[in-house]
Amino acid sequence: LGDDDGSVIEEYRTKISEAGMPDEVRGQAERELGRFERMGEQSPESSMIRTYLDWLIAVPWAKRSEEHLDPVDAREVLDADHEGLEDVKDRIVEYLAVRKLRQERGIAEDKRSGAILTLIGPPGTGKTSIGESIARSLGREFVRMSLGGIRDEAEIRGHRRTYIGALPGRLVRALRDAGTMNPVIMLDEVDKVGADWRGDPSSALLEVLDPAQNHSFRDHYLDVELDLSEVVFIATANISETIPGPLLDRMEVIRFDGYTVDEKVAIARGYLWPRQRERNGLREDEVTLDDILLETVITEYTREAGVRQLERELGTILRKTATRIASAQVEPPVVIDGTAVRDALGRQKFFQEAAERTATPGVATGLAVTGTGGDVLFIEATSMRGGNELMLTGQLGDVMKESARIALSYVRAHAGDLGIDESAFEDHSFHLHVPAGAIPKDGPSAGVTMTIALASLLSGRPVMHTVGMTGEVTLQGRVLPVGGLKQKVLAAHAAGLTDVILPERNRPDLDDVPEAVREQMTFHPVMSLREVLDVALEPDPVVLPA
Repeated sequence: LGDDDGSVIEEYRTKISEAGMPDEVRGQAERELGRFERMGEQSPESSMIRTYLDWLIAVPWAKRSEEHLDPVDAREVLDADHEGLEDVKDRIVEYLAVRKLRQERGIAEDKRSGAILTLIGPPGTGKTSIGESIARSLGREFVRMSLGGIRDEAEIRGHRRTYIGALPGRLVRALRDAGTMNPVIMLDEVDKVGADWRGDPSSALLEVLDPAQNHSFRDHYLDVELDLSEVVFIATANISETIPGPLLDRMEVIRFDGYTVDEKVAIARGYLWPRQRERNGLREDEVTLDDILLETVITEYTREAGVRQLERELGTILRKTATRIASAQVEPPVVIDGTAVRDALGRQKFFQEAAERTATPGVATGLAVTGTGGDVLFIEATSMRGGNELMLTGQLGDVMKESARIALSYVRAHAGDLGIDESAFEDHSFHLHVPAGAIPKDGPSAGVTMTIALASLLSGRPVMHTVGMTGEVTLQGRVLPVGGLKQKVLAAHAAGLTDVILPERNRPDLDDVPEAVREQMTFHPVMSLREVLDVALEPDPVVLPA
């Protein structure tokens, strides 16, 4: 038995000497090995020490991937895998270019210069998949850590060794899985980290994601310093509001705002269609779909910022086609036509309804932004005799309710200027509704739309059906800037609107809107509600049939 102990200890000693550990870590490993030697194999604590030593040795202390420091080549890899996403690609190329220059000029590595990118945007826009492309373009290993729903701080930092069954945290495990100290680690769904009595994992991430601190990260289990400064961290999230402020402050945020119809067609043609065709056992020459029908699928069967639903619909079309070919109902090659699309996907799911909805005075088209991208809201106003109150429905939050009160106060105070009879307010109640009723809504950006809906109702002038609007309002009638403009404009474009009213101070944000969309739309930057009324309302009142 003693001989067995000796051979185990020698084996550990060899592994420790070959692991390339820093001096401090090696000292800790040798201390633990000394304890193990004194205790012997029969000690109840020996298995815990062996597990600890196994983990210390499993960390790839001296192993690093050899990087491809060629910005041009990296850009080609990124372009081959993803359409658009210029901001992310530029940032990765910049990171590589800086590393290349430092290496060529013999400048020592700065331990505080790690790259920590956070990709925030709607689902299905390619945030997770671009992580793998980034790793390939850098020539590094890729490890994905899903943080959605984790509630225990020990998931990040590990448990202290005093606990039975203690293990290191996910970061140490990620380094072990990667087999190198410089992988690309993706922290997926960082906005969905929970917190409870076991601690707050997002607070544990503060140290990990701070370039000034993460060169000396200390896992509770290993209890030695780990240098994470060479790791490229890429975090993904759907919304930034649920990420704690101190954590968001450490992140370099790149926003994904969804794709235009033209970009979706290009993505479907270059990536989704070939992938689904292969998945369904069909060859390239056996089935074809033209771009016009592809656009029909995008506009009539999906309404999303990303392309996940689009891929599902294309998969359905190809499965039906594969079934027909396999059961000898048709002979390849098969050309997918409109009838085949309707047979596979059923009736049209989404309609452009701005013209019908706004034909009646009291309905205005607003633009909103949600966790799944931009959206078009039809805000409805009506009045009735009796009482003197303002009713609000549609699951509105407090900020939105206050916007509605401001809108009514403004219209009432400026009734004379708007050509509204003062008697329209006397002994009348007003009701504002924002469909869809089941979806909670909040934020100040519907202020302009609510004001226009009330002005339209009381003046009898319908809102022009081509116009969408966004902006916060004040009691003085000033229009204040709002966020998410690019997503709102893309939603307006997808819904068939041609005019967008926006705050003057949001004019610079139009640079973010794709040029193809800008050319097809007219933008009306405004400073005051007076300007909005001139653009948004039809010149003549409409007499409704009794």
